[in-house]
Amino acid sequence: MPPSESIDALIAELVAANHVLANENVLDAFGHVSVRHPDRPSHFLLSCSRAPELVAPADILEYDEMSQPVTPLDGRSLYIERFIHGEIYRTRPDVNAICHHHAAAVMPFCISGTPLVPVYQHGAFMGGTVPFWDSQDEFGDTNLLLSNVDHGASLARALGPNWVVLMRRHGATVAAVNLTELVFRAVTSCMNAGFQYQSQLLGKVDVLSPGEVAKAGLIAPSAMLRACDYWKSRLPAAA
Repeated sequence: MPPSESIDALIAELVAANHVLANENVLDAFGHVSVRHPDRPSHFLLSCSRAPELVAPADILEYDEMSQPVTPLDGRSLYIERFIHGEIYRTRPDVNAICHHHAAAVMPFCISGTPLVPVYQHGAFMGGTVPFWDSQDEFGDTNLLLSNVDHGASLARALGPNWVVLMRRHGATVAAVNLTELVFRAVTSCMNAGFQYQSQLLGKVDVLSPGEVAKAGLIAPSAMLRACDYWKSRLPAAA
């Protein structure tokens, strides 16, 4: 991420990403969005614990490489699962934006273990099959929250070189190079999940071929920006 990027502009973009993803039913009262700090790449920006639709610029905090706040809290609470963000940034220098969510579109896959696969062009970025992470494998019975560095590191390993990981009985985490790409991927991966689920009800799922995945996954930045501008236009006037 270019160090010259204005922090204020980046924070405004991060706030907008929270609002758009809430309005598009990727986020609800829960879930969170972060962006890597442009000047301190081991740090990241993430809201204090607020519903995404309500996030404002003053809510954005800076976190260090251990997912601990650098910004004074002034009585504010933190997202328990901030370690998801910190550990993915630690292991993936190509990732600059992350969203963790529990969208209704993906939860049937998280609960059933049914593989999520690309079924239309905008789902191609997910690759052949989205990886699964199960907290039971390493940690046994938990409250399902990723509340420490070990939990976050485990999820980062499951994500590997991919851009989406499903979390059994929990939700999904999406990664991207920038916030525009993140919003696009978070929305379209949920759309892909909905299309796949509906197709399964009809009895047949026609999955993209490996060649189609390779070619369709190369989405032009201008197309992603167009989509994000459209989703921003759908925000309530007060947002």
